[in-house]
Amino acid sequence: MHYTPSVAEAFNSVEHIMRDVNNGTVILIIMMATAFLGYVLPYGQMSGFSVNNATLNRFFALHFLLPFVLAALVLMHLIAYHDVVGSGNPLGISANYDRLPFAPYFLFKDLVTIFLFFIVLSIFVFFMPNALGDSENYVVANPMQTPPAIVPE
Repeated sequence: MHYTPSVAEAFNSVEHIMRDVNNGTVILIIMMATAFLGYVLPYGQMSGFSVNNATLNRFFALHFLLPFVLAALVLMHLIAYHDVVGSGNPLGISANYDRLPFAPYFLFKDLVTIFLFFIVLSIFVFFMPNALGDSENYVVANPMQTPPAIVPE
């Protein structure tokens, strides 16, 4: 989604996604909802009184489902807008002479990138599962005490 490496332009990039990309706001909201559910889900499991198993199961099912909804929306966006129009430029230039056909160049590049990403991910998952972990994950949670990471100051 129209990545910009500059901190000063990050807000403009998000604004561009919401204003100029067709259905960009929907994709952005689904992405934020998925991240938020993944953030609050563990804290619901650590509490002693507030949430029971049925609610946790619903949260987990929704958190599991939303990335697939996000992937489907991105795929629909790519099929509907980039394949027909041929616009592969994040600047939104509307002149036809500045457009490139999206499929032959960027599709192959993206497939190679995804393949390499899954190879590296598989190495970490299958051969070094604790390499990127945190030692805090092995501390047994106390349901009667707020975790130190989220205690208000």
